[in-house]
Amino acid sequence: MSKKKPAQRILNNASRSFRIFTFGCQMNENDSEKISGMLKALGYVEEMDVNKAGLVILNTCSVRENADERVFGNIGAYKTVKKNNPDLILAVCGCMMQQPEIVNQIVTKYPQVDLVFGTHNFHQLPQMLNNYMVNGKRLVEVWEDSDTIIEDLPVDRKYPFKGFVTIMNGCNNFCTYCIVPYTRGREVSRQPERIFSEVAALVADGCVEVTLLGQNVNSYGNDLGDEVNFANLLRQLNTIEKLKRIRFMTSHPKDLTDAVIDAIAECDKVCNYIHLPIQSGSSRVLKAMNRKYTQDDILNRVDAIRKKIPGVAITTDLIVGFPGETEEDFLETLKVIELCHFDSAFTFLYSIRTGTPAATMADQIPDSVKHERINRCLEVLHRISHDINQTYQNQVVEVLVEETSRNNPERLTGRTRTGKVVNFPGEPGDIGKQLMVKITQAKTFSLDGEKIPQEDTDGAAHSNDDPIPANS
Repeated sequence: MSKKKPAQRILNNASRSFRIFTFGCQMNENDSEKISGMLKALGYVEEMDVNKAGLVILNTCSVRENADERVFGNIGAYKTVKKNNPDLILAVCGCMMQQPEIVNQIVTKYPQVDLVFGTHNFHQLPQMLNNYMVNGKRLVEVWEDSDTIIEDLPVDRKYPFKGFVTIMNGCNNFCTYCIVPYTRGREVSRQPERIFSEVAALVADGCVEVTLLGQNVNSYGNDLGDEVNFANLLRQLNTIEKLKRIRFMTSHPKDLTDAVIDAIAECDKVCNYIHLPIQSGSSRVLKAMNRKYTQDDILNRVDAIRKKIPGVAITTDLIVGFPGETEEDFLETLKVIELCHFDSAFTFLYSIRTGTPAATMADQIPDSVKHERINRCLEVLHRISHDINQTYQNQVVEVLVEETSRNNPERLTGRTRTGKVVNFPGEPGDIGKQLMVKITQAKTFSLDGEKIPQEDTDGAAHSNDDPIPANS
């Protein structure tokens, strides 16, 4: 009887429903889109109510400690959920599952978890589900590494007009604070023809914007030969007709070559927006982080970007409170923020990641000092963001409309080519369109505007996002 009950469950329509919760970066979001695509290909339907779903998947992130804590909190809550919904299958996957000590913790302390798999073998989910249905026993299957990228998986994309396209997996940099090389493995690049075909197919289906994903897109192709590199990939994708925007995440400063900067500048479809995670402005701290560049290198790269790409927006990541960071080191970071004039930044308190070299470094910084420094850092960043956004006041910008505003159903939200969030009154029929919007209020974190009638913008569309004066 114990084997028949799971087998009967797969034939129950209610059990063929699922909910995915995604933690972390765009790579995880793209993985979740593929997981959703596989499930829908099996006949599953999405169910937002976890008390009714037959399958719940937690796609985890391990970059920071608070992400781990959120996931464990969620797993714990499903003990009660499964009492009310005993046929629910709970699966946990993603980067956290690449850490043996975490998998062991789940296996020993969380009996409510039925399936565990990692970043390298999520494509095996259909097979794992089938095995679980037959045997009714918990399955734990995590591949330590993989030297290939599984192609042609179905993808259930959130938006029909824009999409993520993974161009590579893994990282070879081994920054001393970072666990990504251990959870995502070494760098593996997709063949450029496969990427081109995927993007072309997306565009044929109505997609106008793609975001190219990789832990370090600038090192794309290093494992494929001399002629394959990120600059050439951008130029190839720029030739696809009806594709309007190309974005990418994320760049490593040490690999941002002049060739890549030139490609961004010369390809009209590549957005003039670069996310350049510097992490620190102190050369001493950068060396301890194993970032392989100095403060001078950062300033040189930012100067080269601004000279070649007019109106470019540059954002960054910053870690505050890295082991051994002195007040002088922190002041160097503030100096670089001022000199680089970043549009915005993702700021993080240094978080110990077990198994990384930084976890055992001396001179760990007290939390009180970390919080004091990050508050000072945010003051500078917010002032600069506000000043930059003020330059958009009364200007007209091109906006790709993404969705209805979460705060006001009568307003829409979208992004400029420089990544600025713009909110404005509009109709649901505008979603997915590129519209010209006049900015009426520039705020620190977003812009408010009003749609310009189409007849007033004929011929006014432009390929970069330099704000242009509105007709007064």
